[in-house]
Amino acid sequence: MAENTTVGQLKEMLVRLYHDNKTSIDANVGEGIRSVRGKALGDFEKLGIPTRKVEAYRYTNLEKVFAEDYNAEFSAERFKVDLREIFKCEIPELDTHVVLVLNGFYYHDNKITGLPEGVIITSLAQASVSHPGIFNAHYGKYVNTEEDSLAALNSFFAQDGVFVYIPEHVKIDKPVQIINLCFSYKNLRITRRNLIVAEKGSELHVIVCDHTLCRRKYLSNSLTEIYTGANAKTEYSKVQNENNLSAQLSNTYIHQEADSKVVSNILSLHGGFIRNNIFVKLNGERAENHTYGLFISDSNQHISNYTSVLHAKPYCNSNQLFKGILSENATGAFNGKIYVGKDAQKTLAYQKNNNILLSPSARMNSKPQLEIYADDVKCSHGATAGQLDEDALFYLRSRGIREAEARFLLMYAFANDVISNIGTRHLRDRIIDLVDKRLRGKLSKCNECEIHCGN
Repeated sequence: MAENTTVGQLKEMLVRLYHDNKTSIDANVGEGIRSVRGKALGDFEKLGIPTRKVEAYRYTNLEKVFAEDYNAEFSAERFKVDLREIFKCEIPELDTHVVLVLNGFYYHDNKITGLPEGVIITSLAQASVSHPGIFNAHYGKYVNTEEDSLAALNSFFAQDGVFVYIPEHVKIDKPVQIINLCFSYKNLRITRRNLIVAEKGSELHVIVCDHTLCRRKYLSNSLTEIYTGANAKTEYSKVQNENNLSAQLSNTYIHQEADSKVVSNILSLHGGFIRNNIFVKLNGERAENHTYGLFISDSNQHISNYTSVLHAKPYCNSNQLFKGILSENATGAFNGKIYVGKDAQKTLAYQKNNNILLSPSARMNSKPQLEIYADDVKCSHGATAGQLDEDALFYLRSRGIREAEARFLLMYAFANDVISNIGTRHLRDRIIDLVDKRLRGKLSKCNECEIHCGN
């Protein structure tokens, strides 16, 4: 596609792509998925692809990403090879319910056993047909396609992904691990959609791992809705480790009821272009939300995080901590917003973004925001960007530690403020190992891949 293609032309191309393949897109899905397409399409046609004139995307250039030439597939391809053999999990000690997703489609050979009574883990498309009551009560209910066109784009293209349902007062002892794999010998446009429902009093941990298995260009647009009912607890960990040619657009919508608790860990370890949007609505009294993010970028990578936490009810707590380590020509952005409604008295809300720049050419833009309409609240925000602490570096070197190792120890200590909040020990230990490799430049672009597909 020509580099001078306008955003208007890109929007028209995507709309045309949808209309030309609508029959395939609507195949095998229930009315719950089809019913949201019309409004989402209309919203996308109004909004178009976000440009840097849109405040939330001021420091993120999506036009260049969308202008690349991608293929699109609207049906699941059944590979003769066993993905479980060619892909080795980076967290082998982690005992999880593993769900593979290939190019946006639920893998045909997933086998999930030993689930508590009433728990459902299945294909999003299948759930829309076989469990319409539960599915339709939640699908598309927490997404605002009128405000974010990436969410609208996902909503009218969405075909499949993962559906997780936890009944009232049920606790899953093992995490649910969703492994998203990009595997194609051609450049590919991918749409992923997940719906996670944790009913009243339930407990759940979901781990999402994103990987590329070939060195090709992939543009993935992912959207996950998470409903956490009254007095329920959800932990959501997302590990992004894709190749330098990849572009990943990720939207997460979290809806919480009274006395619920959600902890989110967004860990961006590798990827050419990453945009994470996290939207949280605290819709019940005494709801509690903790959102943590860590990103490490080098070369010409760009990683951008946008958060919006809406306090709609009183006595709720929220805490955001995002940290970035940038080197070489990497660029990053953080745009965080806390919104406190007029009825949300006794709110406690905190937001912090800290960044380390390891080279003169690395760039970081940070914009924390507060919008408060209640008068009895405690809210704060802050952002920093700087180099490693020279005094701390001098102290370590004076104790006989080599400069390179001293720098690594300081970077690890900086990152550990986020890593330490991961609740599952084996996952936390493995993330520590991956961060160690990433900081030392040892994490490969297609880590753990046994295909060796070449350039």
